[in-house]
Amino acid sequence: MESKYKELKRECYEANMELNALDLVIYTFGNVSAVDRQNKVFAIKPSGVPYEKLKPEDIVIVDFENNIVEGEMRPSSDTKTHAFLYKNWEDIGGIAHTHATYSVAWAQAQKDIPIFGTTHADHLVADIPCAPPMKDKLIEGNYEHNTGIQILDCFKDKKISHQEVQMVLLGNHGPFTWGNSASKAVYNSKVLEEVARMAYLTLQINPNAPRLKDSLIKKHYERKHGKDAYYGQK
Repeated sequence: MESKYKELKRECYEANMELNALDLVIYTFGNVSAVDRQNKVFAIKPSGVPYEKLKPEDIVIVDFENNIVEGEMRPSSDTKTHAFLYKNWEDIGGIAHTHATYSVAWAQAQKDIPIFGTTHADHLVADIPCAPPMKDKLIEGNYEHNTGIQILDCFKDKKISHQEVQMVLLGNHGPFTWGNSASKAVYNSKVLEEVARMAYLTLQINPNAPRLKDSLIKKHYERKHGKDAYYGQK
């Protein structure tokens, strides 16, 4: 009998393979999920399976309470983080997590990524936030669930909208990104990694490099995302 979640599994599988193709992950690192809001479930990569061995039928279907709905394998160890974000941010359709080099380097440095140039401004108008390292009490508790709390707390504390900034660094850990689909979450992961690399190189060349001025931030963001956007084709 064919799975009712065949297309959801396919979407999740393809997004995970794209993560691998973009060199954002190595070995078994990282994961992508895709949500089905109507059935209140999401598809996610199984834990510890190398990308070259991953098949669409291996993808695990989980509900928002972290119960396995369909699948023979254990889901990603980050499943509870994905579930928490889906429950709290009802407008997102996919989530990605990587351990990509430059993104992780900024997370390990516990630093927001400053908006230095127009590549960054093409995608968002703010620094990419880095959440403080998780408190010991949360680490000792339900760790992956509490990672979701860590992300939400960061956005509340910094007064940032998750719709406008679809990416975050977790101090000493790494990046999470999201979007209206699993594919968009992967896209945001690649953008984050490239912006992280550019910012790192900028500071190597000039440790006192200035932030991009507000007029250029506004221009580059609005020409792609504003009400009178003119980037791309109609």
